[in-house]
Amino acid sequence: MADRTVPERTGHLKVPGATLYYEVRGQGPLLLMLPGGSADAGLYDRMAERLADSWTVAAFDPRGYSRSLLDGAAADQQVAVQSEDAHRLIELLSPDGGPVAVFGSSSSAIVALDLLARHPERLHRVVAHEPPLVALMPDPDRGRKLFAAVRESFRRDGVAAALATMTEGLTDPDAGPPAGGGRRAAPEPSVREAEAFRRMRANLPVFLEHVLCSFSGHVPDLAALRRGAEQLVIGVGRDSRTLLTAIPGARLADEVGGRLVEFPGGHTGCAEDPEAFAERLRAVLLGRTLRGAQG
Repeated sequence: MADRTVPERTGHLKVPGATLYYEVRGQGPLLLMLPGGSADAGLYDRMAERLADSWTVAAFDPRGYSRSLLDGAAADQQVAVQSEDAHRLIELLSPDGGPVAVFGSSSSAIVALDLLARHPERLHRVVAHEPPLVALMPDPDRGRKLFAAVRESFRRDGVAAALATMTEGLTDPDAGPPAGGGRRAAPEPSVREAEAFRRMRANLPVFLEHVLCSFSGHVPDLAALRRGAEQLVIGVGRDSRTLLTAIPGARLADEVGGRLVEFPGGHTGCAEDPEAFAERLRAVLLGRTLRGAQG
């Protein structure tokens, strides 16, 4: 049986300082999906296949990851640069100026927010799932120290130690059990997905050294986001309310007026249960589920 998660077309876009690899499936208005953490376009294979009946679904490898090569040596990445990368892809893939939706999760949710602040005229809907903004954590200094400690742990002891430091630091020991009763196991990966996971693991050193601190330390333009509040939906994982990463989104919704909507799974719900996550995203994009975090 053919693997329906294979993209219909792929391409490369030259941008200042890099060449971006992207994938496209489906027909309809553009839905641009931004991968977070160390992920690349392969993170969204199952979601894209499910949503391609209603949208032209595009995903790409962020600069410096996987198949999106930098022109020079790796350096600390900046949110503004990556949001302009996303804007250039929108201009390429939706040149008629039609309605565009953007989805980002974790670090890419921060990029999605910056894209809305910079280019609201091009965006119909922006869904930002659990942006880990330390400026909106209850104790920003604790957040900054945590992510700095994660990077230092990576430099000293490697990837596994850094991830352990992050997992321990993000969990609130005073919180109760997850509202959804815990995470469900991710589906068995296809051959294509297994290769994507290998690429994403290989991206972890770049993420830990050059993305984690600069992105989490980004301060969003709250005034611009208030102006774009009608276009903004902020996602929170059903199972991640005990994590510090779930708090900034809820506080951002209070600050700027965006809608807060609950999604399946935890902070990485789009990988844990991509089919259910895609259907929740479909409902949000179609305006069927905008009554709040329990809607």
